[in-house]
Amino acid sequence: MTAERPPSRSRRTVLRAGAVTGLGLAGAHLISPGAAAAATGSGSGYLVGRGISDATGEVAEVGMMGYGRFDQQAAGLHTRLRARAFVVAEQASGRRVLLIVADSPMIFESVHRAVLRRLRQAYGDLYTARNVLITATHTHAGPGGYSHHLLYNTTTFGFHKATFEAVADGLFEAARNAHEDLAPSGLLLSHGTLTGASVNRSKTAFDRNPKADRDHFPDGVDTLTTLLRVERRGRTVGAVNWFPVHGTSMSGDNRLISADNKGYAAYHWEREVHGVDYLADGTPEFVSAFAQTNSGDMSPNLDLVPPTTPADFEATRTSGLRQYEAAAAQADTPGVRLSGPVDSRLVYVDLSDVTVRPEFTGDGKTHRTSKPCVGAAMAAGSLEDGPAFPGFDEGDNPFWDAISNSVVYTVSPELKQAQAPKDVFVPIGEMNRIYPWVQERVPVMLVRIGGLYLIGIPGEVTVCAGLRLRRTVAGIVGADLDDVLVAGYSNSYFHYVTTPEEYDAQQYEGGSTLFGRWQLPALQQTAAELAVSLRDGTDLPLGPEPPDLTGKALSLQPGVVLDAPPLFRKFGDVLVPPRENYRTGERVEVVFAGAHPGNDLHRGDTYLRIERRDSAGAWLTVADDGDWATRFHWARDGIAASKVTITWDVPQGTPSGTYRVVYRGDAKSLGGKISSIEGVSTAFQVR
Repeated sequence: MTAERPPSRSRRTVLRAGAVTGLGLAGAHLISPGAAAAATGSGSGYLVGRGISDATGEVAEVGMMGYGRFDQQAAGLHTRLRARAFVVAEQASGRRVLLIVADSPMIFESVHRAVLRRLRQAYGDLYTARNVLITATHTHAGPGGYSHHLLYNTTTFGFHKATFEAVADGLFEAARNAHEDLAPSGLLLSHGTLTGASVNRSKTAFDRNPKADRDHFPDGVDTLTTLLRVERRGRTVGAVNWFPVHGTSMSGDNRLISADNKGYAAYHWEREVHGVDYLADGTPEFVSAFAQTNSGDMSPNLDLVPPTTPADFEATRTSGLRQYEAAAAQADTPGVRLSGPVDSRLVYVDLSDVTVRPEFTGDGKTHRTSKPCVGAAMAAGSLEDGPAFPGFDEGDNPFWDAISNSVVYTVSPELKQAQAPKDVFVPIGEMNRIYPWVQERVPVMLVRIGGLYLIGIPGEVTVCAGLRLRRTVAGIVGADLDDVLVAGYSNSYFHYVTTPEEYDAQQYEGGSTLFGRWQLPALQQTAAELAVSLRDGTDLPLGPEPPDLTGKALSLQPGVVLDAPPLFRKFGDVLVPPRENYRTGERVEVVFAGAHPGNDLHRGDTYLRIERRDSAGAWLTVADDGDWATRFHWARDGIAASKVTITWDVPQGTPSGTYRVVYRGDAKSLGGKISSIEGVSTAFQVR
């Protein structure tokens, strides 16, 4: 068993080197007396709880999720992945919803089911599939291997139980913390415009849409940024921002686990502005989440060129700061105080077998979806954010087009009606008959919080596809269009959602729309049913739930067998010491004789500490592995030895003094015993 660790030491009274920047005070304001009186909770009718937890999985020798590259195996940690949860309960009716925003590539059915199971064990029927919305930020620099469906575990060499448990436990703990934090609160909603933070990476497909859709996005970009903030006693104590942009600021060549741009936005607001201590117990004074909406064709790479390492670190920070600044600016406006019901609906839909009525197809005819198929354009990847497999292209793939027309569509004319003009690369629905590759029965959700509506879609929705979903719901419930948002990447994952017109272009997004040309109309039809039920206060049957695949996922990658220090060394030895002196802006680098970080994920803890000696001679922590300025690199040294390189970019404003680097790891013996190890660098001066 892993050796027991002492409780994490709080940093609330500890110096934060260079933490507060010139941007720092936005959002930490007191609201006006009138708004304060309205936001105390006594007149709002809401109880709101906030929670946060570490949901970081493995950081070494696990395939990273997002770019679909076999060579992108994690080799360390830049920023920890966190889950942030908000419970909103209507005091009058007792109805409540739970929103969890996770720094995660995707939310798979495996995680959705596991979190709901944990919630049921803790709270009975208080939190169920019908009122829990779990959504991912879609970082492309997180660990994979936590799905029960084979397609998503191919680049991770199967299922990784350690990462799966870390994600599920982290999400549940954030929800538990939010539940325990429930208190009378006010909710204020505001909207703004954010330009220069995204670009349409699939303009060829976008331009096929009708003028009424294109005119809503003059540059092909959804610039709407929305903020829901939580107020108590006149102070902002929590915020959820929605803005559509892909989590592809970090490159496919990067090997460090990272929360990408949305993770940095939340980290900056919490840690660098409000001084949140992630290692302290309980819920901090401020929690912020940056969630996705319809970001399917929205790229953060404004030049439409895939990012490169190490330039991607600064690009990630820049994108995150832009999202933070837009959200913080809204926090300085009065906003609209929400009131009214809290309610939600969820149904499971078998997307492989939906009859879509003429009022949703757009051509006055009835159409059907089909079994899922992977298009050749999907295998190409997004050429603007990160290509996948060579030999494939977005748009036309003549070889696979010929295969589709001569073999696949000849065998199944019904498939052609649903999937053409897709060049079918893999008829994955047929493979599902043998082993579960992708999910076919998927959850679709609608949440109401006062005047805010969230459409939970388990996929990557383009801006025009999102617009149609939003118009469908807004027209039924009578809401302003801006107050109806698509919550993409929610509760499960089934790849992309494009409009039928975009689908015809068969760019990456169209090739990744698995259930065919009529998938979006099928989802609009489902969203309309949810909206009518929510409006009229009627119940809906849950629908065909997906099978429980727990315990059936394949695990092909062996775990850690043995750790051994380098020859003539012991664990924790400093192999490369720091210099004696550094200035702010320089990088401190120390190399230790370490062990495999997969022996203990240090969830809720840290692999490293940057410490400063105070006037009494005590060492105080100023940074850990969750901070932007630190990096934790792991590499094999021979067969069983490990080298751990820890870097610290000394922030501007760091006080002069004596510092050191501390490494904390865990080594596994041949008999399987895991023991804690530690390394401490020599002291150095920062001037």
